[in-house]
Amino acid sequence: MEPPNILLIVTEQHRGDCLGVEGHPVLQTPNMDAIARNGVRFRRFYSACPTCISARRSILSGQLPQTHGMVGYQGSVEWDAPTLPQALRDHGYQTAWMGRSMHQHPVRKRYGYEEMEIHTSPPNSDYYIWLKEHAPADSGEVFGGGVMHNDCTVRPWHLDDYLHHTNWTVERSLNFLRRRDPARPFFLTMSFLAAHPPLQPPTFYYERYLRTGVPDRLIGDWDAPPPPDKAGVSAHSMDLNGEELLEARAAYYGLISHVDDQLRRVINPVTGLSHGRDTIIVFTSDHGELLGDHYRWAKGQPLEGAARIPFLLSAPACYELQTGAALDAVGTHADIMPTLLDMVDVPVPETVDGCSLLPLMQGKTTDPVRPYLHIEHAGYDQGLTDGVWKYAWNPSDGRELLFHLGKDPGELHNLAQDPAEGEELSRWRSCLIEQLKDRPEGYVRNGDLVVGQKPRSLLPHGGAATGGFVRQKWQ
Repeated sequence: MEPPNILLIVTEQHRGDCLGVEGHPVLQTPNMDAIARNGVRFRRFYSACPTCISARRSILSGQLPQTHGMVGYQGSVEWDAPTLPQALRDHGYQTAWMGRSMHQHPVRKRYGYEEMEIHTSPPNSDYYIWLKEHAPADSGEVFGGGVMHNDCTVRPWHLDDYLHHTNWTVERSLNFLRRRDPARPFFLTMSFLAAHPPLQPPTFYYERYLRTGVPDRLIGDWDAPPPPDKAGVSAHSMDLNGEELLEARAAYYGLISHVDDQLRRVINPVTGLSHGRDTIIVFTSDHGELLGDHYRWAKGQPLEGAARIPFLLSAPACYELQTGAALDAVGTHADIMPTLLDMVDVPVPETVDGCSLLPLMQGKTTDPVRPYLHIEHAGYDQGLTDGVWKYAWNPSDGRELLFHLGKDPGELHNLAQDPAEGEELSRWRSCLIEQLKDRPEGYVRNGDLVVGQKPRSLLPHGGAATGGFVRQKWQ
């Protein structure tokens, strides 16, 4: 058969439960839901390092964070490894990346993409250059509304809708599709800044969720509010209440709804791409957003709100996917590259340590691709999950968390102090010790976890500001 086209859609900071098909009580995402209903949805797909740089490096390389070395947030680090767009390009695909940058360094390094039009920080942002030309001179451009990146403050988008970064990303993607080489299959990465702050969706989407209301935040029996001196509009620990909490959550949902409506411009059977025709459509995000759950905001934690993300895939009928299936196998970003290469019969580089999810999606196996996934971010908890249990250990103070996700999906009840779960706790602690025993931070000594060791965002083999990459895989 002719090689299928591939559309990879990546949102930013998008929680796994923020889909209509997940049973969300108010959020409307009919176009994202359609990808799941025409294909397969993974209910236990996680960011193994819930932050942008590491997660996007895993998408590009097919490697776990412990393999590519970025286990926290550290900018200006160049690296080299075979990438997904590189492999597809070398096998005849026209490769393009439109929208939110993949957050790699240098900003204009292509990592296998033949074309790029990106939204990143000035002065290297095609979006900012375009916006400066099109927005009113006195508008203040993106930040004219007084809302900044990583703030929890809210204001509806202060410019015309067509100037919003979500609309721009879709328009640039459509422009690529209009002028692409029809003799070659395409691999298009359509990357959105939403639902990452600034929390400023167009007014229509913001008012929708002020009107419907939003679900209550999740507060567990193990949680405690942060001290007042830790508060701030961009703090990661905040006890927002009342109007402030409603506005922040409504704006977050509004950003997602806005992306969903704009996706219809690309995914439709009349003027755009169609499910099941000739295109593999993948939808995912880099990490989630705690959104006030457990008095926390933003990302980094192995908790469900920050680490669990959507993963939806639809494909032409010849792939014989279990249409409409919702699978519980634990997947992660490193699995995207081997899955797509498997689907288009392109050899998977030996540097990849993710797993192809195709046999699971076809129903040829129900075996998990891994016994558990290691989730970490420097400065936060170390975590493990098999999709049923979640274990977390805080390297700074030794606190342990243990949740049974099957019975407690909101992680409200910490079982680490329950004597009845002592054996389960010990089992997971031993698994983490095995994961960390050779790490340079010194998290393990004499077979025990050690508190107070300095975390590292970048492991020694993960690259440096001057480049360089040495492969090293941690079992």
